[in-house]
Amino acid sequence: MLKFFDYNWQVRDEWFDWCKQLDEEELFKKRSGGVGSILYTLFHIVDVEYSWIRGIGQKEDVLLEFESHRSIQQIKHFSDRCREEITEFLLNWDGNKEKMVTVPWDDTPYMVEDIIQHVIAHEIHHTGQLSVWARELHLEPVSANVVGRSFQSFKKEGSRR
Repeated sequence: MLKFFDYNWQVRDEWFDWCKQLDEEELFKKRSGGVGSILYTLFHIVDVEYSWIRGIGQKEDVLLEFESHRSIQQIKHFSDRCREEITEFLLNWDGNKEKMVTVPWDDTPYMVEDIIQHVIAHEIHHTGQLSVWARELHLEPVSANVVGRSFQSFKKEGSRR
């Protein structure tokens, strides 16, 4: 599970770098499928991950507006801030995947394992959409390969994890 968070974060950072080649018009352009624009998709990925992980931790949901994050740099900064809190949560989490939790926006109880799997799959789904849009722009998308990557985010000193 930690490896897939690390994977998603690496790919996300590569998408942030990839976006630097686009002008503002392309970043904001409404596209078919997905949640709208390239920029909003990146914001949405971070926002959903952050909300669900805070939900698992039974923390208040932080409602952030896209209007306050209207550049790649702002969304990257938002992602980095969220990642710090999520990393802290994951490293200190008791590992109880069968625990049932409810989140502020839904009264339905969910198993923690299902939420974590949803968060991971959600980002992979939306980065697939980014790849389609990249091809429509005649640009090479970020690689989705897991093989050949080095995973370091969750390695503790002295750990062989």
